[in-house]
Amino acid sequence: MNTLKSFKKVMDELSSSEIAPALFIGHGSPMNAIEQNEYNRSWAELGQKLPRPKAILTISAHWLTRDTRVTAMERPQTIHDFGGFPQALFDQQYPAPGAPDFAALTQELVTKTNVQYDLEWGLDHGTWSFLLPMYPQADIPVFQLSLDYYKPMRYHYELARELRELRKKGVLIIGSGNIVHNLRMMNFSGEPYEWATEFDEKIKSYLQDQNHEAIIQYDQLEAAKLAVPTTIIICLLLYAIAQQDKDESLTFFNEKTEMGSVSMRSFILSP
Repeated sequence: MNTLKSFKKVMDELSSSEIAPALFIGHGSPMNAIEQNEYNRSWAELGQKLPRPKAILTISAHWLTRDTRVTAMERPQTIHDFGGFPQALFDQQYPAPGAPDFAALTQELVTKTNVQYDLEWGLDHGTWSFLLPMYPQADIPVFQLSLDYYKPMRYHYELARELRELRKKGVLIIGSGNIVHNLRMMNFSGEPYEWATEFDEKIKSYLQDQNHEAIIQYDQLEAAKLAVPTTIIICLLLYAIAQQDKDESLTFFNEKTEMGSVSMRSFILSP
């Protein structure tokens, strides 16, 4: 209940800030995009209460490359990068405009690597699944940054730090993944595994302490072997926490573990 009150308080205060907030969203199943559940409702509430951004930059676990790319097209396509779901999900479109100008600014800001323009990708479900209920009118420009799969955690953290200037330009930065994500061990009875809870709570404590170094070295935790079999999903956490200044508040929401092994924990960073 205290977490819910804090979430509502932050939502009420955000409109007075000139700097765009940053988010980490545990997006979970693509079906959350169209099912009327607690996650869908929380995303809809975010869209109603957040200050309207000039553009949205997302970093998703579903666009993996051997370099770093940023979408720069005028009209990104909606990508249905999944299988085995109802036709209703494949029928969804998210026709938001692109953000070529902000893509150019991103390329300018990042000095750690050479950011390449991409005119082919679009918006994968790690982006549109939560933006659909969040901004259903699809009238805010959206662009994506790819994940260089071959780079270590520290590389991504340092790259993400270079994106902070975008927030001052009104860009909402969103990392989209899951803190705990082991699909092979999903438990449909719904009870979280002990290792899932242990890892999720440990990362929560690191977040509360602004202990970014411990998150970068998450693989030192014993529970990490089962909680995050690959670095990809938790890597998205870095693109959110790297935006954090020491005086910024952090508020959690959707603090729940689905199917035993998928943490939906999400948070807002706000000035």
